[in-house]
Amino acid sequence: MPNILVDADGCPVVDETIRVAGKFGLKVQLFCDTSHMMQREGAETVMVSKGMDAVDFVLVNKMGKGDIVVTQDYGLAAMVLAKKGYAINQNGRLYTDDNIDRLLSMRHVSKKVRQAGGRTKGPKKRQREDDLAFMKSLTKLCEELTKNSSDEK
Repeated sequence: MPNILVDADGCPVVDETIRVAGKFGLKVQLFCDTSHMMQREGAETVMVSKGMDAVDFVLVNKMGKGDIVVTQDYGLAAMVLAKKGYAINQNGRLYTDDNIDRLLSMRHVSKKVRQAGGRTKGPKKRQREDDLAFMKSLTKLCEELTKNSSDEK
């Protein structure tokens, strides 16, 4: 059975993740740094010292093949895919080998624009529909993975 690991610093779908995981009996671990301490019933919290990408590196080192990682971070998603895990963002979009290179490239271009003094459009305000889309996509992924793990037994 897969575990669900959440890049919890600023993650808007922590409670939704725990709710979906509970339906499948999956373990949830929340990874956050000391400036974003959080505790949630139904999840274990892993505290990490502050530092650039510190949470990402601890999380990816603790994940196993087939685990699910909830993150908005394309770099972390790429590391998860390299370790044969599943990565999903807060809107329910699955990161895949087919889309991660394009997403990383877009992030790089946006960073260059900002460094040159330009502006890029920020994310739109989060709506309830975004949470529902996330829960639907995570539920579907959990169904597929738990079915596959029970078929292997």
